[in-house]
Amino acid sequence: MITRRVLLGTTVALAGSAVLAGCGSPARAADPQVTVTGGAIRGEAAGKVHVFRGIPYAQPPTGENRFRSPRPVAPWRDTLNTNKFGSEFIQPAGGDPVRQEDALYANVWTPSIDGAALLPVIVYIHGGGWARGAGSLPVYDGAALAERAGAVVVNFNYRLGAFGFCGHPALEDPDTGLHTNWGLQDQIALLRWVSDNAKAFGGDPGNITLIGTSAGGASTWQLSVHPQTRPLLRRIVSISPAHVWSPYLSLTPDDATDVFDALAVAQGVPVKNLKDVPADRIRDWWVAQFALPRSQRVVKSGRQYRGPVLDPVLLPAFDVNQPMPDIPAISIYTSTEGSFFTGPKAPDPQPQPTDAASLRASFRDILEQGASSLSEVTVTDAVAAYTDSAKQDGRSTDPLSLWTELWGDALIRYDVLAFTRRAAVERRAPLYLMEYAHPVRPPYFGVPHESTSPFLFGTYAHPTNVAKFGDGPKERETSAAFMDLVAEFAHGRAPGSPRLPRWDPVGPDLRQLVLRDGAGTITTPTKARQLDVFDAVQWGK
Repeated sequence: MITRRVLLGTTVALAGSAVLAGCGSPARAADPQVTVTGGAIRGEAAGKVHVFRGIPYAQPPTGENRFRSPRPVAPWRDTLNTNKFGSEFIQPAGGDPVRQEDALYANVWTPSIDGAALLPVIVYIHGGGWARGAGSLPVYDGAALAERAGAVVVNFNYRLGAFGFCGHPALEDPDTGLHTNWGLQDQIALLRWVSDNAKAFGGDPGNITLIGTSAGGASTWQLSVHPQTRPLLRRIVSISPAHVWSPYLSLTPDDATDVFDALAVAQGVPVKNLKDVPADRIRDWWVAQFALPRSQRVVKSGRQYRGPVLDPVLLPAFDVNQPMPDIPAISIYTSTEGSFFTGPKAPDPQPQPTDAASLRASFRDILEQGASSLSEVTVTDAVAAYTDSAKQDGRSTDPLSLWTELWGDALIRYDVLAFTRRAAVERRAPLYLMEYAHPVRPPYFGVPHESTSPFLFGTYAHPTNVAKFGDGPKERETSAAFMDLVAEFAHGRAPGSPRLPRWDPVGPDLRQLVLRDGAGTITTPTKARQLDVFDAVQWGK
């Protein structure tokens, strides 16, 4: 095992960091200014909050730093303007702004910087399958949440794709000894940065609530049990977490090595010289490789997504084999997670099943991504279980609906409820379970994965969101209730809202809050028979 000589985030700053734009430009009297690690920064007033965008929390991961642990920022002399978002990290082609590697920036919204009464801090980790996304997306604008919650809200970018979640021994960092999961290392560095700088924004470094959705929800869970970050956190909110395991959502360490070997061969360089290859060439090879049918890929794991790789320091075991968090947690899933993947504008569109034969093929395709072997009888039983469950509940049994249910259960719901059952038995800390059930508008359908974020942040009416999520009284009430729950939790109280019934931590009966139309009910999870399918194939075991 590699000896870790220096802990993450404690390496000395390297010389020659990128020149920071905006230093020394004229200030306006109303512009808020604070001093953070690296130097003074200037933000701007946005309604009732102050906002600082594009704050560097680590050196650009370019050149020699590409496949290394994040380095602390090099100090700057003049005041740095932080009124523009940093770039999104390089990711699959398409859309604006231009994506690039120099993207390790944080964004902060705060109601007050006077520090008279330190505020709770909410840190949010965006999702995107460990390959897409950015804190700068309009959906994650933290102004409304910061104001309503009376909290400092922070989001950020981290390394993605091949640059963030793979690994190879030839890329061992000379200072930390680490050679995997650079994106996870960025998240650790960001939490340390927040702890060091929270007071500058009026925040309490001893009262940090970590929230994430999808891949970010999985990261939230992992960081809550990681020995380097657990002491920094008071509580977590894990929303629709895609808990990693191999072969479904993670490369094995051997496969990570093999795929980087193949990448290096394709680029005509040794692995250690991949730092010199143009970033878009690495991205394009990576995307093309995993777009191939599974039988044609270089490796057999990472079948659906490529999340963190097992590593003795960064991820010593997959979530299912790690202890449960010992801090209060809220765990959230949506009613039909799968409609994000089977509905309009899906991130990776696939042909929809239209009859019994194509439905069987679609079921087989999903189950094969996690099962070591799969018989025809197992596929038949799975289709029957989902069909019968839908009939009993009065839900639709058409192929698209059944496929949608399987998608959401495989990726999210099965694991969320499995971890909830563990929490009810082990009782290490209070865990609150919520089903988010507020539907989207046609032609979208159901309650898709990632339909929570516009309501957590109050951005459902933004021009990029309103067609899907609406902007009526029910949407306003739903968002208000959701933000109330998080605000109460961040302030150290039980999550609650005047709009909702009393919500207690889960017990043996797995009681949950169902949030829809701005109102809530207390129930137990439904559609239990569907999940027996995953037990039968030892899903995630």
